[in-house]
Amino acid sequence: MFNNRLPNYILLQVGTLYIPLLLLLCSTAHAQLRNYSNEFLSIGVDARAFAMGSAYTATTNDVYSAYWNPAGLTRIGDRWQGAAMHAEYFQSIAKYDFAGVAIPLENRNTLAIAAYRFGVDNILNTTELIDNQGNIDYDRLSTFSAADYAVTMSYAGNFFNIPQLDFGITAKLIYRNVGKFANSFGFGMDAGMQYKSRDFTLGVMARDITTTFNVWSVNQDALNTLEVDGVLLNEAPEETIELTKPKLNIGATQKIYLSERFTATGAMDLQFQFAQTNDLISTEFLSFSPAAGVEVGFDDMIFVRAGVNNFQQIPNFDGAVKVNFQPNAGVGFKYHGVSVDYALTNIGGQGIALYSNIFSVKIDMAEFY
Repeated sequence: MFNNRLPNYILLQVGTLYIPLLLLLCSTAHAQLRNYSNEFLSIGVDARAFAMGSAYTATTNDVYSAYWNPAGLTRIGDRWQGAAMHAEYFQSIAKYDFAGVAIPLENRNTLAIAAYRFGVDNILNTTELIDNQGNIDYDRLSTFSAADYAVTMSYAGNFFNIPQLDFGITAKLIYRNVGKFANSFGFGMDAGMQYKSRDFTLGVMARDITTTFNVWSVNQDALNTLEVDGVLLNEAPEETIELTKPKLNIGATQKIYLSERFTATGAMDLQFQFAQTNDLISTEFLSFSPAAGVEVGFDDMIFVRAGVNNFQQIPNFDGAVKVNFQPNAGVGFKYHGVSVDYALTNIGGQGIALYSNIFSVKIDMAEFY
């Protein structure tokens, strides 16, 4: 979050650059699929999952399954669960929040509702900084927020009477807002599956199976379009529709009982995108990277976790390619149905992103009875 400790000239530069960037993100060709769209829904939820490198497609088994794999909702027990998460990125400039609840129904069917917000507040509005004569007037500055919201509803169950095989589906409504300048509404669906055999689980999660779309509306009057020295300022993009390409995650997890008091859980995911990206393995039509994590538990009460993900091929100026990745770690504590978890992502700055602190809490009412 911007604050008074930052020099005004830095705020001015950030605001000046931010508005054109946000409007560029709004702009897509009509009905053209995009590699990166609604990326706030690709971040993830739950400090436990972040600490384990987001290798969570098969591991997830609670209310957070509404995000990671709705099929995991069938394993929450016979009472409702609630959860919340708070994360901060880019030295607290951006804030990410999640809240959800899962309610078990009959025959292992489960319903879940979740809400998400990713926002940057107090952005400088520089659209009126320059008057019609081309003069700069700092008294014309104001601030606004750019935020992405989503509400999802998930339903999961053992639909085919195969005890080990569960399915789930998630419908999501999306609202994105760039102050008074632009907003969009969108809709999409995810689907997932889990196969569980004793302490081994295989999971598959397909995101944006309907090619999630957003329809943008741009307020041209609010942009206050000006022409200075023949250059048109703050011109709105013509295109208003963006479509999000489907993604696919395949994962497996194994739980091992080391002793009467210690357990270990290992997990691995392969995260696929149907496009050429900077992933570890990349082709013209398909790219993917691995993610892996481990958790050691003591008395099902204290947990230590570590994981690695976000493998990227980063080209250098000399043409060489460097492989970057993101190491993560975290701890957790669970007592009588209340779980509190913490994760520190990108330890040591190995990856291209900044480190982030993530906190989450979960309440499992089944353990109160």
